[in-house]
Amino acid sequence: MKRSIPGLAPWALILALCVPAEAQQPKPPPRIGFLSASSAAAISDRTQAFRQGLRELGYAEGKDIIIEWRYAEGKLDRQSELAAELVRLKLEVIVSGGPEPTRAAKVATSTIPIVMTNDPDPVGDGFIANLARPGGNITGLSTFSPELTGKRLELLREVVPKLSNLAILGTSTAPGQAQTMRETELALNAFRVKFQYLDVLESKDIEPAFRAASNGRANGLLTLPSGILILQRSKVVALAAKNRLPAVYHNNQFIEPGGLMFYGVNTFDWDRRAAGYVDKILKGVKPADLPIEQPKKFELVINLKAAKQIGLIIPPSVLAKADRVLR
Repeated sequence: MKRSIPGLAPWALILALCVPAEAQQPKPPPRIGFLSASSAAAISDRTQAFRQGLRELGYAEGKDIIIEWRYAEGKLDRQSELAAELVRLKLEVIVSGGPEPTRAAKVATSTIPIVMTNDPDPVGDGFIANLARPGGNITGLSTFSPELTGKRLELLREVVPKLSNLAILGTSTAPGQAQTMRETELALNAFRVKFQYLDVLESKDIEPAFRAASNGRANGLLTLPSGILILQRSKVVALAAKNRLPAVYHNNQFIEPGGLMFYGVNTFDWDRRAAGYVDKILKGVKPADLPIEQPKKFELVINLKAAKQIGLIIPPSVLAKADRVLR
């Protein structure tokens, strides 16, 4: 004999029994991609900063969020392939570790939201319409490197008063490089300093670039935004020391392996803050409506150990401006 719950129709009983079972099915965690021109080891501090930002917002990697990590290992032609691979995974968001991966991601998709962790000139690079309303599927943070070139040169001149011939390391194919060089040339003309632009398209170009700088009697070095230079920063720093070239770097990651001087945005803080953009997009905000975050504070770091290695004395006036001095 069939029994029924008093007052409950058979179809309602079936529904009552099914709903709890369906409710127990956990919703899969959102999946995001992280695309870098560098290697996992080379940017481990940056990825840890990004993870920290996610943790601060309540995300536990592997539980509340899944991250698909892709590294081009300095092979810039691989970025397009890796970006396409991430797009095929139908992710909720792609995070780009620099202007080169941002460009690769932009080509790969116009629908999946892209969060730039740091781009020197997102408008000039053609990634967004304007800073206040990006207008497409890309948003994130800008470092404004072109505008900082003049300040970096000013600091280098204070450290090297007789600066007369500057070696500039860059990658001509990197997004924003042309604009950065225009800003650099304007500053150099004002300072009446000659320069050599040394193009580093692959890691094998670094040693020849330093030989050219030596043959050109360079007495100072400036780096421009480049995924290759970041990946090979230990080599760049070592060759600068070997050639006794006082250098000012565009990225604080050059300091840890022994770089002399950095001025700009704290990259690790920018990576941490990028997690906030991911969080907002996962909660339904469109990237087109998320303004680009612009730096309000810049950091000067000086490495006295590196100065001593090349026999350079940093003036007290420059040390007084430093946010951090490594002794």
